[in-house]
Formats: sequence, structure tokens, C-alpha cells
Amino acid sequence: MAYNRRLETDQDFQEALERQVPVRVFKDDHVIDAGGCVIRFDETTVVIQSGVSELAYHPRAGCEFFGMKKR
Repeated sequence: MAYNRRLETDQDFQEALERQVPVRVFKDDHVIDAGGCVIRFDETTVVIQSGVSELAYHPRAGCEFFGMKKR
């Protein structure tokens, strides 16, 4: 079973990046991305890679990010 941890701070995103934690992204209470890993972030944007050439750019203010960890 997976445990979802909200990613809010730079430290949260840095930890997800270093540990290559799969991430779920929600916007307006809908899942818009799942299973990719954070590869880059700044104060406005989070970049998530789901495949070799599959990159998604999500606005940090308009989305909710959750790291999925196994219990």
C-alpha cells in the first residue's frame, strides 16, 4: 500500500528529487500526472519525467504534489 506525502517546501521537492520518489500531481481535484519523478524544480515550476522523452511542466502554485512511498 502506498503512503502519500504532500510536497510543499523546497526541501520536500529536493528529497523527492534525490530519492526518485514517484509523484502524483493534482489540479482542481483531478489527477493530471502520476508515476513520474521530479527532475527539476524552482519557485514557479516543477518538471516531472515519466519516460525517456516524456517531460511535464507543472505550475507549482496551481497544482498539488504528493510523493508516493511504500509503507
